Amino acid sequence: MTSKHFSQSELPPLRESIHKHGLDARKSLGQHFLLDPSICQRIAELGGSLNGRHIIEVGPGPGGLTRALLASQASSIHAIELDERALPLLEELRAHDPERLTIIQHDALQIDATSLASEPRQIIANLPYNVATPLLVNWLRQGRAWERLVLMFQKEVAERVCAPPDSSSYGRLAVLAQWCADCSIGMSLPPGAFFPPPKVHSAVVVLRPYPQQPSAKLFKAMEQVTAAAFGQRRKMLRTALKAIGGLELLEKAEILPTRRAETLSIEEFDRLARTYLTSQTKVGA
Repeated sequence: MTSKHFSQSELPPLRESIHKHGLDARKSLGQHFLLDPSICQRIAELGGSLNGRHIIEVGPGPGGLTRALLASQASSIHAIELDERALPLLEELRAHDPERLTIIQHDALQIDATSLASEPRQIIANLPYNVATPLLVNWLRQGRAWERLVLMFQKEVAERVCAPPDSSSYGRLAVLAQWCADCSIGMSLPPGAFFPPPKVHSAVVVLRPYPQQPSAKLFKAMEQVTAAAFGQRRKMLRTALKAIGGLELLEKAEILPTRRAETLSIEEFDRLARTYLTSQTKVGA
């Protein structure tokens, strides 16, 4: 299936459709609509060719990015939208390409997105800001299921995802994301690119999951280690990790107990998580 079946020129301007359906962005849902077709197209193209790919979009709202995805070579687009007010507008859009576009009314936090489409699958989304971080962590847990994730965040969150060690933004989210995927900021957007304009700048992060992914047990161990380490990030690791093994854990992982979490590389956190998982397995044996 190719984009020859769909042309954005067949559709009314997005602002006109929003006005027709009375679809105002709601702060409670973290909504900021992206209306500029050229920006939506750039986002859709950030990860490379979508030919033959199955795309999951979360929070399509009025469908600006959805239009760009339909104009691509993607095989299918599954759009997950919680706000029932957006459904009539999205259904109008689906009528122009019913074979490729599926609308799912659901809370994206409560759905296994991998069940919606076969491989190769990607997520491309202007995420609702109030649930963006937990959504990302959920998808990282399924790292091997995704070919690529192209996600819009508040710029501060995007910088936290891509932050290097020994920087102020480096923390639990950076470790989890960079442990599972190659992460880079693909583009930045000012508040004026959205309607209504948010109070912060935004940025699109491109995540390419590595071929080798941690097991579910190892991922959980990394979540526990990073939660403890960065929960008291100003303290030395011997203190911050006291509840999960402290000095003994650090000694086995060959990490100096006087270091602080923000100085550890991804590889060192991987060693800590594996050591912690091994110690837990022995305790439970």
